[in-house]
Amino acid sequence: MDQKLRRSYEHPYLSLLPHPPKCARVLFFFGGSLFLSPPPQTPELGAGGRGERGAGEGEQLASRPKTQDKTRFRLFFFFFNPTDSMTASSRENTPSNIDLDNFDENDVTDLTLKSLLKREIELQLQIDALQTEISQLEETVRGKDKGPEEELQEQDLEEFEAPEWCVPIKANVMNFDWDSLAAEVQFDVIVADPPWQLATHAPTRGVAIAYQQLPDICIEEIPIPKLQKNGFIFIWVINNKYAKAFELMERWGYTYVDDITWVKQTVNRRMAKGHGYYLQHAKETCLVGKKGEDPPNCRHSVGSDVIFSERRGQSQKPEELYELIEELVPDGKYLEIFGRKNNLRDYWVTIGNEL
Repeated sequence: MDQKLRRSYEHPYLSLLPHPPKCARVLFFFGGSLFLSPPPQTPELGAGGRGERGAGEGEQLASRPKTQDKTRFRLFFFFFNPTDSMTASSRENTPSNIDLDNFDENDVTDLTLKSLLKREIELQLQIDALQTEISQLEETVRGKDKGPEEELQEQDLEEFEAPEWCVPIKANVMNFDWDSLAAEVQFDVIVADPPWQLATHAPTRGVAIAYQQLPDICIEEIPIPKLQKNGFIFIWVINNKYAKAFELMERWGYTYVDDITWVKQTVNRRMAKGHGYYLQHAKETCLVGKKGEDPPNCRHSVGSDVIFSERRGQSQKPEELYELIEELVPDGKYLEIFGRKNNLRDYWVTIGNEL
């Protein structure tokens, strides 16, 4: 062992350590200054490897209280093997594939890596909290964007009770057995609310459409003439389908006789404006056609062609229309096509795929 190693090894402060370190130098931090401790003169090592200290020196060290050394000195030891590289680190003993979910700081020996892993876990928790907050804010914004129509549409189905004497038929109108129905009954009044295909690629300007739209050719294939020989048809129409609605009336054998305007209102009886391409829409129109003779018990000059009624669920039409029809043709046979559960009514046959 060389002379320098022996001197560093025999430094008096190393007697405080429980085991002799395998080191080449000992660095001390004292009073804010870092310096290499000057090795004292020591005798040659004997056969035991530790050598013999002077009697005065041993008594001096023995009489010094260790608590005083711990209080006055803060020792930082930097050990290295002269044969190893200066860049060697205990990270070699740290596993590279650490599971952050089951992370235990006692499994990591490198202080720097341990602090970085802790910081990474803290940042990940912050990211998760922010993502949760963003999701909650998005839900809140979507809730605020929902109009009264969508809110009513999402009500629990278990709370809905169908009228006792209604006749709901849940079916796809495109493949429904209309011939069997026509063979059983001929209707005095037919109401249709077709899911017209909208004109533009984004006509609702952010309003969600909760039903499937049908092209005009599919609506034309509904065999309306088989269901009615004499009576009225009421067709709800949107702005860009007026011409098509008149064409369908003529094809099915009806003559246009009137129209009804529904002015939508809010719960505060104000005009309920909706989205439109050029102008905001606050009304809907229902065209009235007649085929053949007047149905039995038909009345004239009843009701009004303007309905002021509150806007409710999506595609839910005002009850005033059904009351008007029942006043026009009392005790009649009524059919609604493309109906929904919120329009079920006593003594009406309602057919649709959303019942």
